[in-house]
Amino acid sequence: MNPRRAVLFCLPFLLCGLLLSGCSQSKDPSAQAAEAYLKALVAKDADQLSALSCAAWEPDALLELDSFQAVEAALEGLDCQKAGDSEGQAEVLCQGKIVATYNQEKTEIDLSRRTYQVVEEGGEQRVCGYR
Repeated sequence: MNPRRAVLFCLPFLLCGLLLSGCSQSKDPSAQAAEAYLKALVAKDADQLSALSCAAWEPDALLELDSFQAVEAALEGLDCQKAGDSEGQAEVLCQGKIVATYNQEKTEIDLSRRTYQVVEEGGEQRVCGYR
C-alpha cells in the first residue's frame, strides 16, 4: 500500500478517536474525593483518610477506620458520581461495595445506601460525612 493511500485509510479512524476522546468527561472532583476517601479507608491509611476528610468529619472518619482494623477489606465495583449540591455541599452517590472479611466470614457494605457530603476546604475537595 502506498503512503498516501495508507494516510487516507487511517485518517477517518484518527478523527473518530479524537472526537471520542474530546467527548469523554473527566470525573467531577467531588466524586474523585469520595472515591479516594473510600480507597484510603479500605487501605487503612489514616494519614490519607485525614487529608481527604474535612476538619469537622476527621474524628468520625478515624473512628470509622478503627472499625476496619481487625478485618481484611476490599472495594468492589467502586464508581462515584456527583448527584447535586445541597447547602454548599456536593452530594455524591457511589456504586459498589466494601467487602470486609473476618475469619473467612464476609460482610458486604453496599455503598449505594449512602450519600457522601463533599465540601471544598483549604482549596481541596474533602469528604465531610454521609447520610
